[in-house]
Amino acid sequence: MTNMVFRFATVQGKTIQWFLRRNCALTPTQLGWFYLSLCVVSLGIGAVFWFQGAVLVLWFAWAELLAVGAAFLLYARHATDGERIYLQDGRLVVEFENAGRLERAEFRREWVRVEPRLGDRSLIEVSGQGRSIDVGRFVRPELRPVLAKEIRMALRGA
Repeated sequence: MTNMVFRFATVQGKTIQWFLRRNCALTPTQLGWFYLSLCVVSLGIGAVFWFQGAVLVLWFAWAELLAVGAAFLLYARHATDGERIYLQDGRLVVEFENAGRLERAEFRREWVRVEPRLGDRSLIEVSGQGRSIDVGRFVRPELRPVLAKEIRMALRGA
């Protein structure tokens, strides 16, 4: 296992781990601070117009902030989505987090199959012992075969 070279995995002792995440520019906390600053600016401008007699501007500012807030909330809900795959002690464990919901599947190393779901550029299906889970959502489609090959190589070498 020590002479294997991985593109996506990290090796710590006898554990090989793949940590695949969504490529997000802002964390939910940063997004919250940005939204707060946006609220201050928009409502400040709306208040100026309110005091000058243009009362509708403030209502449109509130509507805009509600729409942007809903979009930011949806973004923040999925910003921490990811897949964690690790091979340890003869077990391959796959954990998939989507909008705070965790899906986990555990397989014995010798019973695992790693195959493309439909074709070379599709998600990778990890299956065995009557269970299956798709991985590779956060890897570009042209790199999914590389990831599948890497997981198979680690399973053979473990």
